[in-house]
Amino acid sequence: MINRLVEKIKKMNAPIVVGLDPMLSYVPEQIQKKAFTEFGETLEGAAEAIWQFNKAIVDAIYDLIPAVKPQIAMYEQFGVPGMTAYEKIVTYCQEKGLIVIGDIKRGDIASTSEAYAVGHLGRVRVGSRNYAGFHEDFVTINPYLGSDGVNPFLKVCREEKKGIFILVKTSNPSSGEFQDCLVNRRPLYELVGEKVARWSEEMMGDNYSYVGAVVGATYPQISMMLRKIMPKSYILVPGYGAQGGKGKDLVNFFNKDGLGAIVNSSRGILTAYRQEQYGAFGPEHFAQASRQAILDMVSDIRGVLEVTK
Repeated sequence: MINRLVEKIKKMNAPIVVGLDPMLSYVPEQIQKKAFTEFGETLEGAAEAIWQFNKAIVDAIYDLIPAVKPQIAMYEQFGVPGMTAYEKIVTYCQEKGLIVIGDIKRGDIASTSEAYAVGHLGRVRVGSRNYAGFHEDFVTINPYLGSDGVNPFLKVCREEKKGIFILVKTSNPSSGEFQDCLVNRRPLYELVGEKVARWSEEMMGDNYSYVGAVVGATYPQISMMLRKIMPKSYILVPGYGAQGGKGKDLVNFFNKDGLGAIVNSSRGILTAYRQEQYGAFGPEHFAQASRQAILDMVSDIRGVLEVTK
């Protein structure tokens, strides 16, 4: 799967993933109203509104980007109907040719991680048959319970030729409370990066590993060091746009050939129609606003990468 991701990035010249992380408040009134008319102001109605919002945006942008990253919590909050909508959008995006990175951030004791890995990347056996549950192409995982929480994901990735992105240095403001703590005079995130590098060497694609890393765009100086520590890991970079990351902050995440990283934007794309620069589109044309925001993001990142070559 990592080979396919790299090829799509090269073909589209767009190292971008769009986070499908919708809050109900992001959904324009006309979509909410239609969903509530059909299903009432219920969990089912909310899930339908989220689905229709996602679908419209995907239809508008799928030809511009290689991948999407639905954040599972935004669907879990609506219970079983929300989880049904999550699987529905995963399937729809794959049908449109997009690679799906399930942002699930799972990580637990070995037996629990095995269940998570099987449910999201593998196949669960029911009687004499096997079923793929949520069937994402990649997922994000939390390594801070140690190797026994990661190994089940590695096993399933080997079997299914799928991939993972492991949290190393996250973009949220308080990440340093633990991730920056010194262990033998070195920050914890650096030690995690070294562990990721060892895992990545065990699961190589053509040029990059099935084992990637998550490093926030809000820490551009740290990225240079982590890029050297994890040379074979693709880096998933959150924090661009709404969280403050800029195109100029991304240089150190990439290799000289413009590969090695994929940059995420969520709110900056989903709520583009509310931003002043895209205000002319209005709520009625929210998906077209998202498309223009993608085009601008692609231009920004391409410009930075061209300068550095």
